[in-house]
Amino acid sequence: MQRIELIAAATFGLEALVAQELRDLGYYDLVVENGKVTFTAEPTAICRTNLWLRTADRVKLKMGEFKATTFDQLFDHTQALPWADWIPENARFPVEGKSVKSELFSVPDCQAIVKKAVVESLKKRYHRDWFPEDGPLYKIEVALLKDIATITIDTTGLGLHKRGYRTLIGPAPLKETLAAAMIMLARWDHDIALIDPFCGSGTIPIEAALMGLNIAPGLNRSFASEQWPQVPRELWEEVRQEARELARFDHNLQIIGTDIDAEVLKIARRNAEAAGLTELIHFQAGPMHKLSSRRKYGKIICNPPYGERLGERDNVAELYRDMGRVFGKLDTWSFYVLTSNPDFEQLFGRPSTKRRKLYNGNMKVNLYQYYGPRPPKPKRNSRAKTFNDTNERGT
Repeated sequence: MQRIELIAAATFGLEALVAQELRDLGYYDLVVENGKVTFTAEPTAICRTNLWLRTADRVKLKMGEFKATTFDQLFDHTQALPWADWIPENARFPVEGKSVKSELFSVPDCQAIVKKAVVESLKKRYHRDWFPEDGPLYKIEVALLKDIATITIDTTGLGLHKRGYRTLIGPAPLKETLAAAMIMLARWDHDIALIDPFCGSGTIPIEAALMGLNIAPGLNRSFASEQWPQVPRELWEEVRQEARELARFDHNLQIIGTDIDAEVLKIARRNAEAAGLTELIHFQAGPMHKLSSRRKYGKIICNPPYGERLGERDNVAELYRDMGRVFGKLDTWSFYVLTSNPDFEQLFGRPSTKRRKLYNGNMKVNLYQYYGPRPPKPKRNSRAKTFNDTNERGT
């Protein structure tokens, strides 16, 4: 079967997690760079990665990469790419662009050149002078970085963080991909208790439940490439059925989301219901300073207020001091706190075991990680079936 080159686009700081997810799916020919992981695979990977990647932003088909310092070079190299192998006669193919530290700095001009080059290439294959562009969507991107042009087609459509369950959101929502990254970095497993004391609209608890049950995050949504004739519907159904069989609904979860705002918890419950997780997450209203647990071991994973606005800083400083006192009572638990506040460790009352720089949207944040003692390993008679247990892999 034909092998293709794909790019899993990632928010800065999450590339290593995306690479690990790809390895877990059975893809090992990886190149990790800032903002992306490039890999080669069979076309099945278009379906599988869109369904399964939790921390990537989107999956792109890489058409070509070349140096371009003039518009003539950009046009000629783009026109030479095999566009008609992918783009049908009736396709919609808008062009987006970006340019960083390149001679060709005018993004609108680069978009126009690439569009013209693609049209000229398709004219030769289809022997026509005009294209209706009323069919499936093939969104093209020209990305220039230090005079190297990378030309891709987006396979995803709406970003991968759009799982489909978050029909309502509260204030300052956390992206689903970043929430999943926090849970992965915390090395949380389904048999460990998890509490989010600032759960808001429920993103962290819901992402944890999806992971705990091994549910593919894209299982219940659609993707742009589902309309492509090169990726038949039968292939999508096969990969979806594979995902359904890999789900572990027999796992018992211990996930609690609390928030001081009872109204925002109504949103959290609605979102959990949309994700089919109503019975698996316990949401309750209450202030953080009343947080407690009878469980010996567990993990707190949270995204508290940052205090970015001037009038909030004193309140947030006091909140972080309270967190230090309350979390300190759970001395066998581990804590993972995401915030942009540079004084967090001082206010919390102790330095973190580890700190990781991430981005929440355009805001630079740190994930402060406090490791508790390792809990004893439970005895397991069976384990979840994974992609690496099967011979049918997209390597």
